[in-house]
Amino acid sequence: MSPVKTVLFDRDGTLVEDVPNNADPDRVRPAEGAREALALLRRRGIRTGVVTDQPGVARGLLTDADVRRVNRRVDELLGPFDVFAVCPHGPDDGCHCRKPQPGMLLWAAGRICTRPTDLVVIGGLGADAEAARRAGAHGILVPNGRTRPEETTEADHVAPNLLTAARAVLDGPPKGRVLADERPIQEAFTADPAPGGQL
Repeated sequence: MSPVKTVLFDRDGTLVEDVPNNADPDRVRPAEGAREALALLRRRGIRTGVVTDQPGVARGLLTDADVRRVNRRVDELLGPFDVFAVCPHGPDDGCHCRKPQPGMLLWAAGRICTRPTDLVVIGGLGADAEAARRAGAHGILVPNGRTRPEETTEADHVAPNLLTAARAVLDGPPKGRVLADERPIQEAFTADPAPGGQL
């Protein structure tokens, strides 16, 4: 059994396709590799949860009820998750839960009795990685279209995709800064060649 007890995922742009201020459950689409990554963790007895900043609530662009409906759809498509945590505040509200502050992560960990040292946080932004660091947890950055180059440079651990990130925690906290794609060697050699026949 892995020393990692729980993996918390950022929602938008990590577990599901990023739809800014999404209030419509019908627009929820799982991100590539999300189902496989979650199944891999759950088969090993690792709990999973979602931690999401939703500043659109503070701005009046969506309601708490909208967020709950979207989260229910995420749970239907990718669950069951052990915990959902939401920060509804804006960036200037001074709350302790909005990432990169650690409050939401610590609350979620407490809800399912996980110590921060037994926790991994996977997200696509520097704020996710920094919140993990401040909470005393382990963070893995999986860059997406909104990830800035400096966020990738500053992250403690970076994975090219969700499945690689999930595989990296099966035997304990992530090791190394850039986590390798762990495809079987045969698959790597039989992958489609680049144009011109060059691998």
